[in-house]
Amino acid sequence: MIKLGLLLLVLPLFVLMGVYFWELNDVRACQLNGGHWDYIESVCSDTQQPFVSWLQRSPLLVNGGMLVSVAGLVMSMVGLYVKRAK
Repeated sequence: MIKLGLLLLVLPLFVLMGVYFWELNDVRACQLNGGHWDYIESVCSDTQQPFVSWLQRSPLLVNGGMLVSVAGLVMSMVGLYVKRAK
């Protein structure tokens, strides 16, 4: 239970960081070319676009990832608390 809990604790964080930095790479490339990133359409445009947070655009991914991570923390704590049967 501890191993599964630790996996559920750490894996969503790496997935969230991977998706975030993938998008950040596209945003920076757009800005280096003199454009403005459209966060809703995920395209580079010539006109100024409003900033829309990642939580507003992908609430299920962010909240679900954090929920799975908390479930992994609880599983790890329970696994450490419960004695192993011999």
